[in-house]
Amino acid sequence: MIYDKHIFICTNQRAATATRKSCGEVHGMEIVDAFKKKLKELNLPIKLRAQKAGCLDICDFGQTVVVYPEGVFYVGVELSDVDEIISEHIVKNQPVQRLILKRPD
Repeated sequence: MIYDKHIFICTNQRAATATRKSCGEVHGMEIVDAFKKKLKELNLPIKLRAQKAGCLDICDFGQTVVVYPEGVFYVGVELSDVDEIISEHIVKNQPVQRLILKRPD
C-alpha cells in the first residue's frame, strides 16, 4: 500500500555500555503508541501509517521522528509534541518548524 503520509518513529535501543544516546530507551514506543492512538481517533480521510523504526542515525539530537513523503526529520520529540505534529504537519501539511532537524550550511 502507498501512504499519503508515513511516519517513522525511532525505537532503537543500544547496549547499556554504548556511548551514543538511544531513542528507544527514552520513550520511543510510547511515542509510537501515541501517534497510532491519535491517528485512529481522528480517522482522517487519507492513507496513513505510523510505525516504529530502527536507528535513523541522528541520535545525538534526541528522539527522532521522520515523516514521508516530505522527508521531514523531527528531533527532540516529546510525547507532548505528537498532537502538534499531527494537527500541523499531517492534517494541515505545515511542518512544525521548531522541531525540524536544522542542517548545518
